[in-house]
Amino acid sequence: MVGAAQTMQAAFVRELGGAEKIEVGRLPVPDAGPTDVLVRMEASAVNHVDLFVRSGAYQTKTPFPFVIGRDLVGTVEATGPGVVGFSPGDRVWTNSLGHAGRQGAFSEYAVVGADRLYTLPDGVDPSDAAPVLHAAATAHIGLVREAGLQPGETVFIAGGGGAVGSATIQLAKAMGARVVTSVSADDGEWCRSLGADVTLDYRDPDLAVKIGHAAPAGVDVWWDNSGHHDFEVTLPLLRQGARVIIMAGMAAAPILPVGALYTRDAKLCGFAISNASVSDLAGAARVINSLLAEGSLVSRVGATFRLADAAKAHEALESGDVRGRVLVVP
Repeated sequence: MVGAAQTMQAAFVRELGGAEKIEVGRLPVPDAGPTDVLVRMEASAVNHVDLFVRSGAYQTKTPFPFVIGRDLVGTVEATGPGVVGFSPGDRVWTNSLGHAGRQGAFSEYAVVGADRLYTLPDGVDPSDAAPVLHAAATAHIGLVREAGLQPGETVFIAGGGGAVGSATIQLAKAMGARVVTSVSADDGEWCRSLGADVTLDYRDPDLAVKIGHAAPAGVDVWWDNSGHHDFEVTLPLLRQGARVIIMAGMAAAPILPVGALYTRDAKLCGFAISNASVSDLAGAARVINSLLAEGSLVSRVGATFRLADAAKAHEALESGDVRGRVLVVP
C-alpha cells in the first residue's frame, strides 16, 4: 500500500537533455482521476523513443518534473470512481506513458488512464512482458493498420535482431506471412528461433541479390528498422502493390526514385506509435495478450537496472553495446 508519507521514488528530468539530466528522488504519489488507475510498477523497459523524448529530439508535452518511461507492468493499487473492469490487486500493463503530457513509468507508482490499461494474462511474469510491449504494439500497428498484411505474403525485415524487428518477425509469422530478414551474423540463430524463414547477413555485399533470390516474386511488405531507407535498392525488389513501412530514421533524407514507386502501385507508409489512437493500442493489446498467454511472444533482455540507476539504463541503450532489451525494475 502507499505509505503514509504519500511520496515515492521516481526517475525524472527537470529539463530536456542528455542522460545526465535524469534525477532519482522522491515525488508525491500521483492522484488517480475519475477515470484513472493508480498502478504499482513491477517492471518497465527503455525504448529508443524514451531517449528521444528525454533529449528533446521528439518534441512532446513534458510537464516538469517529468517522469520518464513508456512501458509499465504492475499491480492495481487504486481506481478512480468512474473506472470499471479493474480492481486493486489486478495485474495490468500499459505501453503509452511518458508522452503527450502523461507522466512516465519510471516510478514506484504511476497513474494510467483506464482506456490505456490492459489486464496481464495469468501466469505471465512482468519481467517477460515489459520488454515486448512497445515493440509488439509497433509491429502490430505497422503490419495491420499500415501494411494490411495478408496470409501468404512475404515480409522483408531489415534488422530483425532488434526489439521491433524481433517482434515484427513473431507477429508476421502469427499472421501467416513468410519472413525474410537481414541481421548480424550473431543474430541469425535468434531470428530463426522466432520463426524467420530466411536470415541474411546485412553486411553481405550481395544482400540485394540474395533478397531477390529469397523473394523471387517480390517483397509484399518491406520494413526497415535501420532508418537508412535506400529506396534505390529497395524499390526494384518490391512486388506490385507492395507497402514500405517507415517508422525509423528521423534525420534520414534518402533519394526517392518516384518512377520505381508508382509504377509498382507501391505505398510508403509512415507512422509513429506515439500517435496511435486508443483504439489502435487496444487492438494491438488484444493480440499481444493472446500471444503472451500462449508463450509465443518473447524477447531478449540484455541488461537489467534498478530504478535508482535509471540514467545508467538510458546510457546502456544509447551506447548500442547491449544486445537485447534494457529492463528496469524497482
